[in-house]
Amino acid sequence: AELDALRKAKPWQISTDRSHEDAAKNIRTVSVAPPALFKILSHCQSGVDKGRRNGSNPIEVMGLLLGRPHAHDVKKNESSVSDSNTENNNDKNFTRLVVTDAFPLPIEGFETRVVADDDHVQNHMIQLTTCLELTRKEKVCGWYHSHPFDYSSSSAHSHCFLSSTDISTQLLWQRSEDPQGNPFVAIVVDPLRSLAKNRPELKAFRCYPPEYSSPVPNECPDGSIIADEQQRIAIWGAAWNRYYELDVEYFMSRSAGNVMSKLTESFLWMRTLSHTPLLEREKKERFSNNVCSCADKMKNLKLSIGAWDGPSPGANTTAVSSGDQGSSRKVFVAESLREEGDMI
Repeated sequence: AELDALRKAKPWQISTDRSHEDAAKNIRTVSVAPPALFKILSHCQSGVDKGRRNGSNPIEVMGLLLGRPHAHDVKKNESSVSDSNTENNNDKNFTRLVVTDAFPLPIEGFETRVVADDDHVQNHMIQLTTCLELTRKEKVCGWYHSHPFDYSSSSAHSHCFLSSTDISTQLLWQRSEDPQGNPFVAIVVDPLRSLAKNRPELKAFRCYPPEYSSPVPNECPDGSIIADEQQRIAIWGAAWNRYYELDVEYFMSRSAGNVMSKLTESFLWMRTLSHTPLLEREKKERFSNNVCSCADKMKNLKLSIGAWDGPSPGANTTAVSSGDQGSSRKVFVAESLREEGDMI
C-alpha cells in the first residue's frame, strides 16, 4: 500500500510547491542488493573476456535493473543553498531507488555507445518486462551498461559517465517511466578499474529535465566545480551538464546478514581468502628480484654443502662423526631455505 501511494504521488516529478533544483535532483540515492551487484559485475566482466578472446577490444554490454522507489527523509546541508531557503529545503521527502535484481540483455556495443535498436532485442525486452510484471512485485527501474576502456594506474578517475547517446537513451526512459510512477536510473560500470582496484567501480545517474539549467556555473554531475573545460569533458563527457550523479550504497536482507555474521564470527575463511600480499604492487615489483637473489644464494649454498662432504686427503682435522656432520648440514640447509622463503 505504501509503495502504491508513492507511485501515485510521484514526488520525483517537477512540482510548483518545490524549488526547480529540488525537483530536478529529487532522487538522491540508489541502494543495490548484493545479488544484483554480482550479476552486473559478472556480465560486464564477460564482455571484457569475450573481446579479449577474439583478439579485439573489450565489449560493452547492457542489462535491465529491477527494483522499486522508496521514500525517506534526508537533511540538506549544501553550501550552495542560501540561508533564506534552508528552512524550506530541510526535511524534504526525497526518494531512494532500491535495486533488487539485474537481467543481462543480448546487446553488445562499442566505445561510448550501447544502443538497443534491434527488433530481436526490443522483443526480448518487451517479453522480459511483461514476465517480470506478472511474477515480481518490483518493476524495471533502470538499466546498466559497461565502459571497459583502457585502465591506467595513473588515472585518478574512472570511466563512469554518460555519453550523448547514453543521455538520449536515459532521457527517453525517464520521460516514459517517471510519469507512470516508476522513476528510472542509469548505472555505468568500469569493469577494468573494478578488477584493478578489487572493488566495484560503478556510478548511478539521472538526467536533468531538458528545460533545467544548473544555477551553479561549471557544476559537474557529482556537484564539484571544475573550471577547466577539457578536464570536465575528460571526466564526465561532452554532455557533463545534462545529468547528475546519485549516491550508491549496498544492502542485504536480515537473513543474509545473520548468515554472514555467523560465518565471520566462527571462521576466518574471509580473511584467509582476501589476504593475498603477493598481489600488492610493491610485492609484484620485487618478486622477480627476490627470485633471482634466492636462486643465486641456493647455488652458493649447494657449493657450500659440497665443501662439507669431507676434508681433503691428508688434512689435519679433528675427528667428527658422520652423523654429526649430516645433522649440521640439515640444520644449515633448513635455516637457509626458511630465510629465502621469507624473502619471497
